[in-house]
Amino acid sequence: MPDATETIRNRIDELTDRKRTAQDGPSPAATERQHAKGKLTAHERIALLLDKGSFNEVESLRRHRATGFGLEDKKPYGDGVVTGWGTVHGRTVFVYAHDFRVFGGALGEAHAQKIHKIMDLAEAAGAPLVSLNDGAGARIQEGVTALAGYGGIFRRNTKSSGVIPQISVMLGPCAGGAAYSPALTDFVFMVRETSQMFITGPDVVKAVTGEEITQNGLGGADVHASTSGVAHFAYDDEEHCLEDVRYLLSLLPSNNRELAPVERSGDPVDRLNDRLLELVPTEPGQAYDIRAVIEEIVDDGEYFEVHPAWATNIVCALTRLDGQVAGIVANQPASMAGVLDIEASEKAARFVQFCDAFNIPLVTLVDVPGFLPGVDQEHNGIIRRGAKLLFAYCNATVPRISLVLRKAYGGAYIVMDSRSIGADLSLAWPTNEIAVMGAEGAANVVFRREINAADDPDAVRAERIAEYKSELMHPYYAAERGLVDDVIDPRETRSVLIRSLEMLRAKHADLPSRKHGNPPQ
Repeated sequence: MPDATETIRNRIDELTDRKRTAQDGPSPAATERQHAKGKLTAHERIALLLDKGSFNEVESLRRHRATGFGLEDKKPYGDGVVTGWGTVHGRTVFVYAHDFRVFGGALGEAHAQKIHKIMDLAEAAGAPLVSLNDGAGARIQEGVTALAGYGGIFRRNTKSSGVIPQISVMLGPCAGGAAYSPALTDFVFMVRETSQMFITGPDVVKAVTGEEITQNGLGGADVHASTSGVAHFAYDDEEHCLEDVRYLLSLLPSNNRELAPVERSGDPVDRLNDRLLELVPTEPGQAYDIRAVIEEIVDDGEYFEVHPAWATNIVCALTRLDGQVAGIVANQPASMAGVLDIEASEKAARFVQFCDAFNIPLVTLVDVPGFLPGVDQEHNGIIRRGAKLLFAYCNATVPRISLVLRKAYGGAYIVMDSRSIGADLSLAWPTNEIAVMGAEGAANVVFRREINAADDPDAVRAERIAEYKSELMHPYYAAERGLVDDVIDPRETRSVLIRSLEMLRAKHADLPSRKHGNPPQ
């Protein structure tokens, strides 16, 4: 009789060989070609993303069953995608990574089913999902089954939206319908030169419109990070990109039923912010960088800015205050005077919705002169698109604190989480000016006839401007009417925010029973 132990050992050796073949890819040459493009393999990327030795692969031996066009003779293990789970900073994270060495990472039936399974597991386990995208789109030889595979991914992206964090990392091409999966996720990371996203490529664009453009010019990392707003972050290499994906995950809860992890620092809660007295000018029209204010207030000056290169007139960032994660939305006077426009409204609305979905408190720093005027803004829908931010704030049930640093004029004041739309606490510095509009504009409207009829219009205008400021724009006007809860010393901003967030930590608010709202589009 054969030795049973020897038979088992032989089977184990066979299993080991098969799994090694799956990981090594079709050939050393294929791996060399991947590296020559400045790109890592799927397993190398996963090793950078996850804690060392924590990866558990699923369906590494899966093969497609398609026939025709020579596919029956090419059945590589894994079918061009690596799926599984591991940990990031000790917490479970699910991942799938296209393997460009196999069919160019193109999606077929088996490939899609592997992704569907890992997405279902991520939702069931209540853990984040990270996709490492490097694929050539649908596998043409498999026809409609490949398209149906994408449909299954989109449906699962949507089902898990607001349930588990979903992060897309673009490390290669992503064209056609495939680009809609990243667009459905919470955050999109891209690497310059090697990653592109577009619905129709340069050849189609040229054929239809006559425009000539490169792949990077059409859908490269910088285009999507600064122009279209599709990408939240852009990097020069995969290593730094994946390092920041790990950092982002450290700031997020695993799912919508949990709170973000707490990471205490040695930064004192009661640290005075004396530097703020120098950073923020009292003159309403003078520019300054709001990011310096954020650095002064938060733990150890550390924050993670989202969409730093797009809609720069507003800053959205994840940070910590006394170790607790918070989302910050702040007007940026250093860019377009901090005015709200279409892109800033959409950027902030998306961020507010994300924070609300995942139990992250919101701190809004207000210094806004109003909405951007102009025919272009009106014709492109500033009304409906600006309303997205209003809807997002009004719909948010997480703790919400707004702080008026300086000016807050008109409808933009209301939209930036004012007390009237549901902020739990509305605070202000003694330099605040809350009004329908600036004093100069208000005086020109209210006292127009008197100024025009005066012998010395400039003198009368100056007198009426001073009168308007003293009557309606002094720092305590809103506080006297209960629209500001407290006017605080700027030096105490950090401690006031931390104490306020601690008070609100157990906040519970129910929305009316409904299937879902119908936000403006």
